[in-house]
Amino acid sequence: MLKNKPIIISAGEPAGIGPDIVLMLLQKVGTEGIVVCIDKLLLKQRAEQANIQIEIKDYCADTYGSVSTASLSCNESRKKTLIITVLHVPLKAEVIAGELNALNSHYVLEVLTRASIGCMQGEFSALLTGPVHKGIINEAGVLFSGHTEFLADIANVEKVVMVLATKIMKVGLATTHIPLNKVSETITKESLQQVLEIVHSELQNKYHKKHPKIYVCGLNPHAGEDGHLGREEIDTIIPVLQMLRDKGYDLIGPMPADTMFQPKYLDDADLILTMYHDQGLPVLKYQGFGEAINITFGLPFLRVSVDHGTALDMAGTFTANPGSMIAAYEHIKGLV
Repeated sequence: MLKNKPIIISAGEPAGIGPDIVLMLLQKVGTEGIVVCIDKLLLKQRAEQANIQIEIKDYCADTYGSVSTASLSCNESRKKTLIITVLHVPLKAEVIAGELNALNSHYVLEVLTRASIGCMQGEFSALLTGPVHKGIINEAGVLFSGHTEFLADIANVEKVVMVLATKIMKVGLATTHIPLNKVSETITKESLQQVLEIVHSELQNKYHKKHPKIYVCGLNPHAGEDGHLGREEIDTIIPVLQMLRDKGYDLIGPMPADTMFQPKYLDDADLILTMYHDQGLPVLKYQGFGEAINITFGLPFLRVSVDHGTALDMAGTFTANPGSMIAAYEHIKGLV
């Protein structure tokens, strides 16, 4: 972790609620130690719509932090003004709140690329990402399956793990956005070992868990019931768990997913690994909807995201719930 380096926030899809919830976050937590990567005119426009007084400082890596926010805002007339440091990336086309425009898809990717490279070069301590719209990026002719895969490509890492979290639980996914009928063939001994190694390493290095305890779900109902409901546990999951236990990993499972999510296990687990997207996330989102966050394990930097979409129908109205953005920021602040 890079102590005393600013957190960079990418505001996401410009026609969505990303700029709104960034401003709402800054109203709550202040602007010190934060750089927003966005078109500065877009940020000013949204602030004016919400009657939020802002002053924009252009970000410069060489001089960042040389003049404190406190000294700039000591003036009585400026006490209510948010003084926001902006790393400006220009839009490709005019933005109308709630209306997607494929011309701005490359802008979204430029923002993500600049912010990620800054993290990898030690310029920023972490990346907080606002929501993007996969469909409009693909419509612009860019194959884009999501933040997670895009950031992995930028960082040139072979494998990352999607982890979602609330204040009560962290849930990792052995597979992510694939059809259910592809899950079994996708979970191999090699892939499961790689996922568990990444999760174990991240919990040690970024979350300071010396001996992380990871609970692992089975794939089949009742974790296969000794092979009567499927052999994936016997042929794949159990051998991997035993091999990693022999290396010192603290792994519990495979356990039935329908009994995993109860306090006696959640209180004991540093993370629960589920085998596919909808095995664990419905429980997590029911428990923490509006304040859940998305973390990418396996990147060479800390990346945390909101766990919701662009909410185009709310863009520019400032009626969106900023809870996930605030939770993501607080999560980062607890680590850097």
